[in-house]
Amino acid sequence: RCIKSTAIIQDMSGLDGRLLREHRTLECMTRVYCAHHHTDPAGAALCAECAQLMQYARRRLEKCPYGPSKPTCARCPIHCYKPAQRQAARDIMRFAGPRMPWRHPWRALVHLFDKLRQARHPRELRDARVSRTGK
Repeated sequence: RCIKSTAIIQDMSGLDGRLLREHRTLECMTRVYCAHHHTDPAGAALCAECAQLMQYARRRLEKCPYGPSKPTCARCPIHCYKPAQRQAARDIMRFAGPRMPWRHPWRALVHLFDKLRQARHPRELRDARVSRTGK
């Protein structure tokens, strides 16, 4: 049901698996938010501001140190978004989250399971490996 814009899809060559799914879920949430809060005179799926946030989110996901085992952003010990973008993403999720089960039930269900994923800080994982090897 979430119609994906070709410009965003073409730019996601660095994402696959769970990271791609997370980006598409955020994109669907952003479309729900943008349709209610913004109007684009050109009739695009996302306004320029929301499209820019999606590009920023894609770049952050591409550089995520967790890779495919990444937890949801709310449960992640590393906050990689700048404060303004983090607040914008939080506002989008706060508005669209309760509406997702009706608009995108499968994505909402999978996102709930992803929320259960636990994550340790990469520094803790590195320190645990070093202590086991004794170096």
